[in-house]
Amino acid sequence: MTQQTDKPLFAQIAERLCDDILAGRYAEGDRVPSVRELAAEFEVNVNTVLRSFDILQREAVLQQQRGIGMVVVRGARRRIAAVRKKDFLQRELPDFFRRLDLLGFTIDDVVEEWRKRAQ
Repeated sequence: MTQQTDKPLFAQIAERLCDDILAGRYAEGDRVPSVRELAAEFEVNVNTVLRSFDILQREAVLQQQRGIGMVVVRGARRRIAAVRKKDFLQRELPDFFRRLDLLGFTIDDVVEEWRKRAQ
């Protein structure tokens, strides 16, 4: 885990698990690593991971399944993507457009770069 000053470690862990779900590392119904496994992986206190799990349970991303552990909820990937898209459109895109204007880019410049990356 990186020590980002603007985001608590538990939020970074929750975000990382969501990234893994979006990337397909964990599918709906898959078990995610245990609290202890994640605490060891990220070198954090078990309580930090518990807070991450609590957030993800409240957001209907993970649920406790008796005898198995924490699993990815049906529809979690779709919900995560929807929240992230909305956040991107509201927070990041306006600043991106502002910088494009300041630097004199056109939409054609952006489309050209987009196509290069898609190849």
